[in-house]
Amino acid sequence: MSEHIVKSYDRDLEALGRRISEMGGIAEKMLSEAMDALSSSNVELARRVVESDARLDALQREIEESAVMTIARRQPLAIDLRECIAAIRISGDIERIGDLAKNIAKRTLKIATEARLPRAIVGLRSMHEIAATQLKDALDAYALRDVERARAVWENDVDLDALEDSVFRDLLTFMMEDPRNISFCTHLLFCSKNLERIGDHTTNISETVVYLVTGEAMPTERPKSRGFGGPDNDPQ
Repeated sequence: MSEHIVKSYDRDLEALGRRISEMGGIAEKMLSEAMDALSSSNVELARRVVESDARLDALQREIEESAVMTIARRQPLAIDLRECIAAIRISGDIERIGDLAKNIAKRTLKIATEARLPRAIVGLRSMHEIAATQLKDALDAYALRDVERARAVWENDVDLDALEDSVFRDLLTFMMEDPRNISFCTHLLFCSKNLERIGDHTTNISETVVYLVTGEAMPTERPKSRGFGGPDNDPQ
């Protein structure tokens, strides 16, 4: 970030970056704890994840208001304008990632008392590992203004999409094997979709990082998975 004659201008832009960093840390923790709660039927942990979302929402609003005020007061151009726009975009994606982690926690609250099917959660753990790594790499790419790392996140999203397809098939098999698994596995299908959508938002963040640093947009067509889709929407 280049320095300005008006130091308060630098402080405004640095404050945006710090708030993004704080949001990223909260979202990473929410995702990790939501999956821990799902794996162990930990109701208290799931409730804490749900409660954490309020702080993420508040930070997103603060960032958006600060970025808009900075644009109004400073009338930034080029990289400075992109800094403000990137902060708005990325905070929106992180806030949505928090919502999706909260959805997983809320599903945990619904199925905590149901009969467990440990095999059904194995694939979700693998999806979580990829999604968490993608999120960390995207946030690091933003902090370091690292275009190559951002492009790698964008390209690797296809792995998460392919794994979601595999999990979808496995859960359908479990449901066909025993109708008593239907309710439990249906909730897991939505958790799987939540993880896939978290991957989409980390990809959005990586696209914004490339735009921030280069001023150029990534291709509109992303790498495709190998097909066989699951459910599209998760009711709130």
